[in-house]
Amino acid sequence: MTITESERAVSGRHVTVLADRCAGCQECVIRCPAGALSMEPASWIARSDDALCVGCRQCERTCPFSAIVVEGPLAVATRVDPPVRHPVELHANVAETRQGYATWEEAIAEANRCLACPDPTCVRGCPAHNDIPAFVAAVRAHDLEGAHAILRRTTVLPDVCSRVCNQAAQCEGACTWSLAGGEPVAIGRLERFIADQVVVPAPVVAESATPLSVGVVGSGPAAIGAAYELLAGGAQVTVYERDDRPGGLLVWGIPDFTLPDEVARRPWDDLVAAGVDLRLATSVEPGDLDQLLEAHDALVMAHGAGQAMRLSVPGADLDGVGTATAFLQGAKAALDPGGDPEAFRASLGIVPGRGRRVLVLGAGNTAMDVARLARRLGLEATCVDWLDERFALARPDELAEARSEGVDVRFSRTLTSLEGFDGRVVRAVLSHTTQRDRTRTPVVSPDVLDTLAVDLVVMAMGYRLDEGLRAQVPQTPIVKRHRGFAPGRWSASGILANPASAACFAQPVGALALDREVGLWEAAMPRRERVWAAGDALTGPSTVVEAMAQGRRAARAVLDARPSRDGRARDAEVSAPRVLVAYASASGTTAHLAEVVGDELRRSGATVSVLPVERVDSLAVAQADALVLGSWVEGLVVARVRAARAMRDFVDALPWLGGRPVGVFCTYGVNPRSAPAELAHQVEARGGSVVASASFGPGEGGGDARIRPAKPEAFAHRVAAQVVAPRQGAVVG
Repeated sequence: MTITESERAVSGRHVTVLADRCAGCQECVIRCPAGALSMEPASWIARSDDALCVGCRQCERTCPFSAIVVEGPLAVATRVDPPVRHPVELHANVAETRQGYATWEEAIAEANRCLACPDPTCVRGCPAHNDIPAFVAAVRAHDLEGAHAILRRTTVLPDVCSRVCNQAAQCEGACTWSLAGGEPVAIGRLERFIADQVVVPAPVVAESATPLSVGVVGSGPAAIGAAYELLAGGAQVTVYERDDRPGGLLVWGIPDFTLPDEVARRPWDDLVAAGVDLRLATSVEPGDLDQLLEAHDALVMAHGAGQAMRLSVPGADLDGVGTATAFLQGAKAALDPGGDPEAFRASLGIVPGRGRRVLVLGAGNTAMDVARLARRLGLEATCVDWLDERFALARPDELAEARSEGVDVRFSRTLTSLEGFDGRVVRAVLSHTTQRDRTRTPVVSPDVLDTLAVDLVVMAMGYRLDEGLRAQVPQTPIVKRHRGFAPGRWSASGILANPASAACFAQPVGALALDREVGLWEAAMPRRERVWAAGDALTGPSTVVEAMAQGRRAARAVLDARPSRDGRARDAEVSAPRVLVAYASASGTTAHLAEVVGDELRRSGATVSVLPVERVDSLAVAQADALVLGSWVEGLVVARVRAARAMRDFVDALPWLGGRPVGVFCTYGVNPRSAPAELAHQVEARGGSVVASASFGPGEGGGDARIRPAKPEAFAHRVAAQVVAPRQGAVVG
């Protein structure tokens, strides 16, 4: 919506700059999307123009000194949302319920709500980091091909993700308008408009003189992302899928009313046409991995979490108690054209003359799918979940749609026992629960019980990894939780300052987004020699877009590493071992010594990058054959001294290093005591192999006479002896 200056002047919006707090850092000026802030030349204090302010409060969120207060309403048009298509006749109706934009006018009206923020928090909220402002701008310009080109940089599933993503907890929850308490831009619907108007581009297939052979285990979203990226890198891709249809959860676990079958099939139709060797009905067992590594240069484990979780309560072994997997697969087939719903109901033990009451355990997205399919099969459905509704795991819009279709959803309930008659379940006993906040486990109140007559129980509480395959992929599933302080670029963006608005159900979008970054970091690192993991295989159950993004990240790491099953050397341009020297420096001394160590390693024949820890990303770590970590020592000699907090946080956030060689050094002005050893232990806890450790003091004879400083050149030679010499087959230094 375009707003005139006169309208802004009378809007009631006002920006107050607290001069005694303003440090003149210009963070607010840089990030203001409306140009309403500038610097006062004389005092170098921020000043505002209320007539230009749109009330987005990005300045409030990004000011490191809380020097800005914005008052007044948001200057944003009403969100354009097509109505949900509620089926008039629900029985056997699997038509898509959520609609996309039908006209350019609708799409452009919504696109015009985007502020094109200079530091867009929506991009950080998106697990794939789609360039949202750019593709929204392309929609404004009627440039669908340009929009597809922008999306193609970061996603290969725009038609799928725009339908199944929980945008409220991701991109839309991180929209500036949402963080300011308003309604976000309908990013998901705009992405869908792009995908629906023009066919999603086919995979890019590159030629390579020495192609890698890569095996991909599984065919879900992580495998799709990996296969697209590997083809674009010139690899030969073979996919092993145990089912007789590719796609994993996309084809068997998401109903057509959310994800139409033709959309779910599209990625594999394209990949097979592009040359992927897809081997269906081919199960990969734990003992098969060594054989696959003999057949391929690398493996990407993307097999998903396929084992349905079951609740161990009295009566769980009665007839009529099943899993979401079996129900979803059977219900989808029964409701397909030519399917037989009555035969499927009979297979469940629900026959004429017997009740049709289904109890679904869980209230996440899978449970909603089960319950809504049950309604389309003519059954009554009740979902129970022990979480408080404020912390529900299902998409808010999906929960609302389920209730509108007659699903009875009861939160703060948990199953205590099941009772049967003649061996079949007939009754469920439920306990009430209480939950204080999102991070607390619900507390069961055993004295408050409900009873519910049931004819079928479906356990839809999620999935877990196959233990056999998990054991073949070390250190999985990872804990998807960011450790230590948030990187400065995240804090400075403002995404961590506020939860999303009530329109996005007050999701802690910043914390959720930062936790997802851990999966991207870990996907770039091999779990064992020549084996990478992505998606559920890496993190346990994850979302479609997370899995796809991790698959692409793992594939890029494979292409960069160019491993070989026969031990042949890498391409000439990457034959030298690559060493990342990362440092945390306060006075500049540690940074200087890091450069000295880096220069010496270069003279030894290594390719070296020297970076401060705040500039190191997952790709830099993944590309390194070895790491050198340098830190100053903080603390007092009479108290505990240790490596700087920035370095400790950096090491805590590292992905699993899988035995990668690491050298550590500390600089000190006073006795460093055990600081180098503690840093080495911390590195080893992340899977690194410490090959050299040193302390660098103020010079010969400086500091404590008992601590003899090690020369940085000698330290670099020790690292080179472990990293460069084995590659060159010679002794270094």
